[in-house]
Amino acid sequence: MRRMRISVNLGKKASIGIGAMIVFIAMVLVAGMAASVLIQTSTSLESQSMSSGRETISEVSTGLAVSAIEGYAAAGSDISKLAILVRPRAGTDSIDVSSCFLELSDSSKKVILNYTTSFYSKPATGLNDIFSASVFPDDEYAYGDASNTDGTRFGILVMNDPDGSISSSTPLINRYDKVYICVNTTGVFNDIAERTDVWGMLIPEEGGPAVVEFTTPGSYSDAVMELFWDM
Repeated sequence: MRRMRISVNLGKKASIGIGAMIVFIAMVLVAGMAASVLIQTSTSLESQSMSSGRETISEVSTGLAVSAIEGYAAAGSDISKLAILVRPRAGTDSIDVSSCFLELSDSSKKVILNYTTSFYSKPATGLNDIFSASVFPDDEYAYGDASNTDGTRFGILVMNDPDGSISSSTPLINRYDKVYICVNTTGVFNDIAERTDVWGMLIPEEGGPAVVEFTTPGSYSDAVMELFWDM
């Protein structure tokens, strides 16, 4: 009887030991799976946060600014041309002006203009009259005929490009670059009259837009007038 009782007790102890081992192994497997999921999740979140951080920094630090806006009105006429001088903001990466679009409104009509390579100029020397340059979109390349104006495009007149990054097909502007965005307002608004509020934005593919805002004077005493200045 004693031997039988000892044999039964050993069997119970062995059974308990195997069960504990199974539970322990199961706990290790569950913990391993949970750790794997946590590691994958943390890696994904880290990668996403780094990407979001880079995009945020680029969005905040990149953009365009308007330095000046000049208008041209022939004697006895309203403003028929606009030259908007833009530059990149401090810390801005290269911006492709060909991918920008210009929104403009004269408070009664709003238009969206895109760049056209047909109206681009990068003079090797100075210009005696920027408003005589062939950079104001005109279907027939002969500004002055109101029937031949293009009201959907803007041209580019390069004023400063130290590193030679600006070309007709890829007008990339970066530090120290300055370009005129040239608009034929005869084609866009049928000219701009006195005391007119004009507003809009030059919006790049990435970064902050350049704000365009001015009010035309009460009378056009000069052919060329300064409408905005922020140098």
